[in-house]
Amino acid sequence: MLEKIIFNLLAFVMFILIFGKFIKKNDTTYVYILGIQFIGIVINFIELIFNIHLNLFFRIIIYILSIIIPGILILVEHKKKVDFPEILNVILAKIALNSGRTEQAKAYLYKIINKYPASYLAHKSLAEVYEYENKPDIAIDEYIRASEINNKDIKINYNIAKLLNKTERNDEAIETLQDILKKKPEYYDATNLLGEILYNTERYKEAINVYMNALRYNPGNYDLYYNLGMAFTMVNDFQRAAEFYKKAAEINSLLYNAKLSMGQIALIAGDLEEAEKYFKESMKGENVEAGSYYYLAQIAILKGDKEKAINYMNIAIELDPKIYDRVQKETIFIPIKNNLKSPIKNEEKTKKSRLSMKERRALNHLSKTCLLISNLNNDDITMMKKLKEREKDANEKQRGN
Repeated sequence: MLEKIIFNLLAFVMFILIFGKFIKKNDTTYVYILGIQFIGIVINFIELIFNIHLNLFFRIIIYILSIIIPGILILVEHKKKVDFPEILNVILAKIALNSGRTEQAKAYLYKIINKYPASYLAHKSLAEVYEYENKPDIAIDEYIRASEINNKDIKINYNIAKLLNKTERNDEAIETLQDILKKKPEYYDATNLLGEILYNTERYKEAINVYMNALRYNPGNYDLYYNLGMAFTMVNDFQRAAEFYKKAAEINSLLYNAKLSMGQIALIAGDLEEAEKYFKESMKGENVEAGSYYYLAQIAILKGDKEKAINYMNIAIELDPKIYDRVQKETIFIPIKNNLKSPIKNEEKTKKSRLSMKERRALNHLSKTCLLISNLNNDDITMMKKLKEREKDANEKQRGN
């Protein structure tokens, strides 16, 4: 009996609170909640009038309808500082968007904005709809409105920066990302995007500073070390690049790209043994491409091993048929050109590269630099190696003093 008295008291209080919101907000959306409560109260009333003992399942249903659902609604409105009509229409808009009905989604959201012009949820969701429709300029405007209403949501500013980058408004994107990182320096997504924009606009030294600062918050992040390797590559600081590529390879030894780059740098320095070691290690990684085999063929020629060079180059051509034409133009491969298998024209299907544009740019830069090695003979390589050893000995003696 006590339980029923408490239940009826709570249900009555909840009903009055929701009804009060309905009157105050003058929004018929609250009728849905009042209807749900009414069903629960009616079931309980029938039980009392006809002296029916409902089982546990129905008792739970009564509590959910009469107390739990309206209680959750009141709590969410209080915590999130939003009204139920906003929440309901945003949910309906998301459902419509997920099913591809963008016009219906916008209709729900504009309905909210017409009644609640300062609705953060509505403007943010509307921006997402326009982003889905590939209308970045309108999406940016809506994200800005949402940010003006709630400037604590840094993710909004990150979304704005992404769209600014997409529309090639790079300076604005950079400024937005820098503001984000001043407030939240550990925000990795902002760091990654800022570094990428700076790298792609050839502002490599600024990209290096961004990645170096990020290491304080993500000391074990493979991508940061690999990105630093690429950035140092583009400013021709191959020694620092090698350090960061090596660190990246230590973090994830299964990835191919870092070790390929380390091999290229060793080849540039004239250290054929070191280069060969890294190229062979890169072949054990995931997503192996033609590059390692191409450079191993080059090293084999420099060492005078024609047969090994042919084998490596044929594998490279099999992985990437376009290499065949490239080899025909490079003088270093003159000794083996006539022994290479020409790809069949109708089967020249290059394996799709998994490298990003940023990765290809760094590897191409190293490739061009590696061409300087192409015309060297073994005596030249030996001389470069001796000079490198002398430089190393001199540095060690200087540290000792």
